[in-house]
Amino acid sequence: MTTAIGQPVDRVDGTAKVTGSGRYSAEIRLTGTTYAVIVGARVASATIDSIDTSHAERAEGVLAVLTHHNLPQVAAVPPLLPSLAGHAAPGETFFPMQDNVVHYAGQPIALVIADTHERAEHAASLVHVRYHRTASITTLEEGREHAYEPDAIFAGFIPARTQRGDVEAGLAEASVRLNRTFRYAANHHNPIEPSATTAVWDGDRLTLYDATQGVAASQLTVAALLGIPAANVRVISHYIGGGFGCKAMVWPHVALSAMAARHIGRPVKLVLTREQMFSSCGHREEQEQHIEVGARTDGRLTALRHHKLSLTSPFDDWAEPSMGVAAMAYACPNYESVYRLIKSNTMTPTFTRGPGETSGMFALETTLDELAYVLGIDPLELRMRNRTDVDPTSGKPWSSNGLLECYQRAAQRFGWHDRDPAPRSRRDGNWLIGSGMATSGYPVYFPPQPQRARARIYADGNVIVQTGTQDFGTGSATAMTQVAADAIGVALRCVRFEYGDTDLPSTAASVGSAGSGMVSAAVHNAAAALRDQLIGQAIADENSPLHGADPSAVAVTDGRMALRERTDIGETYAAVLQRHFMTDAEASGSWTPPGQDVPCGLATFGAQFAEVAVDPDLGIIRVRRMVGAFAPGRVLNAKTARSQLVGGMIWGIGQALLEGTVMDSRDGRWANASLGEYLVPVNADAPDIEVELVEVEDKFVNPLGVKGVGEIGMVGTAPAIANAIFHATGRRIHELPIRLEHLL
Repeated sequence: MTTAIGQPVDRVDGTAKVTGSGRYSAEIRLTGTTYAVIVGARVASATIDSIDTSHAERAEGVLAVLTHHNLPQVAAVPPLLPSLAGHAAPGETFFPMQDNVVHYAGQPIALVIADTHERAEHAASLVHVRYHRTASITTLEEGREHAYEPDAIFAGFIPARTQRGDVEAGLAEASVRLNRTFRYAANHHNPIEPSATTAVWDGDRLTLYDATQGVAASQLTVAALLGIPAANVRVISHYIGGGFGCKAMVWPHVALSAMAARHIGRPVKLVLTREQMFSSCGHREEQEQHIEVGARTDGRLTALRHHKLSLTSPFDDWAEPSMGVAAMAYACPNYESVYRLIKSNTMTPTFTRGPGETSGMFALETTLDELAYVLGIDPLELRMRNRTDVDPTSGKPWSSNGLLECYQRAAQRFGWHDRDPAPRSRRDGNWLIGSGMATSGYPVYFPPQPQRARARIYADGNVIVQTGTQDFGTGSATAMTQVAADAIGVALRCVRFEYGDTDLPSTAASVGSAGSGMVSAAVHNAAAALRDQLIGQAIADENSPLHGADPSAVAVTDGRMALRERTDIGETYAAVLQRHFMTDAEASGSWTPPGQDVPCGLATFGAQFAEVAVDPDLGIIRVRRMVGAFAPGRVLNAKTARSQLVGGMIWGIGQALLEGTVMDSRDGRWANASLGEYLVPVNADAPDIEVELVEVEDKFVNPLGVKGVGEIGMVGTAPAIANAIFHATGRRIHELPIRLEHLL
């Protein structure tokens, strides 16, 4: 019987965070700590003619200056693999300071180590570099003629071209055809905690206190780069101030901190500046998407062609997978997707808040809204007519869906059916008021390796559950405490969850909204194994009131084992342990995810609605309210799940209206690399947000039927806002972010 799962339990780490007792990677205090500062290239493409470090080396407090002249060569750069895969996960297949070639602005070309951070920063300003500039490509327009179609994207996991049916025949069959192009500015992550690593050696053993979404990924990547056994690297990450994808892969600064610490023989702390966060941890690439759709007069889709063009680095065929959910959201017999890339002088892009699905669904959902108006069909009705009970890409039924109920519940809560569909039909004073909606979805990812956890109960009835996962603000530590309490059958207050350390049983990185599903499976299995072990011990004990009972007839509540039909017959875990002179008992548990050839389609779905107000004279846009309904399988914690979904919807406001990084192509540098000029949503931008959780049973995805909510809340927000802007103003915007000038 479960009592904790699903409850809106407060965060177990809340007190430590609000009181400041929780220590983040940049706050780790070690005796003799020194400080490293990266010197980044100021141009996009060049060779370094000379690098003068003499003034920096003579500056007060400086211990060393490392450049390509004296930094050791790395043993090997691991292949580019998503960190979910459980392998080394470098952010790019390039490691800096190995030669004198500059591939992108911000690339580390020197590292200054000093006894204080301020002295290291000052000395870094004294490093003088002479460049021989070479030609660069930093924008889509500069590189359009160099575009190519790779064999695969996303580290080779996703083919660059997919199709089903005959798109040309489907378009010829259509009564209505739309052909639209969408443009997207680059985006950056900007968690409140910059990336930071504190490195310390003890002989040949390295400990890294790293701000990471994957402690095992950091361990394996640094071990490969340094050419040392992974067993000699320990990574600890107890508190993380947000990630949004930039801490999912392992970027050069992590290994550089370790190399610096080994060079000077003292602990080294390396914290990226806010400006360096724009050039050191990946980004969502500048991109262009082209949609061509055909439909019959009843709104049924006959064909969909979806092409994407985007910038990647000189080293990797990386594009965020924008056509995942867009390919499976609706029944469409004829489909084609193609990714094309341009090698450019930027670092390799990476996961960024709902990677791919947010951009791909913006293009699709905006186009479908336009199609609905052309056909004279309600936008919600159009989507419901094209809803599918099977995955169109495979023909397999969904493991669970819930989309129809999401449509119905969100529409009712929003008041969708009361609106006048005519654009510019509603005003509030001088404001034009509009409403829009969109489908939301996100794939369910499986890590390929087993997920492991360990549970231990003490004779006083308290429990410790351990796994090497990480919590970067999502509330996973709280949810896992609930899972463990229910699986072993003790009160929530009796459970302590330990995590964020590679010395603990391993799990994959927390990316792709996969964390709650994979970690809960391992935690549940470990805690259930311990429960079954203790029940078995009681049944085998002649002195136990449960001696000889059928194990399936025993239930556990508040640490007491009892017969289901005779609850007066039983005893506590503590009694069994004490009678056998045991201070504790322990069990391990693991969960091996299913392989790639699964018998069903895997995705999480939702429906999102938005109301906006637009000032027709000034072009000002205000999001007044949003409603979202989502079907994430089983909900582990109602409070943290809603928090994640609300946060995702606020990030969707950022994508829709605020966030865009501007490239200055003269030097290949981001022109607005600060929080003063890169706009993100703040409290004043956050409207009333209502979230409906539609729990659906899913017997396939993992033992508890859990699907993630970390990113789906963002996916449908931007198109819902854009469609609401059209309803308010009558103007379609095919570019993100939507700015004042688009409406004037």
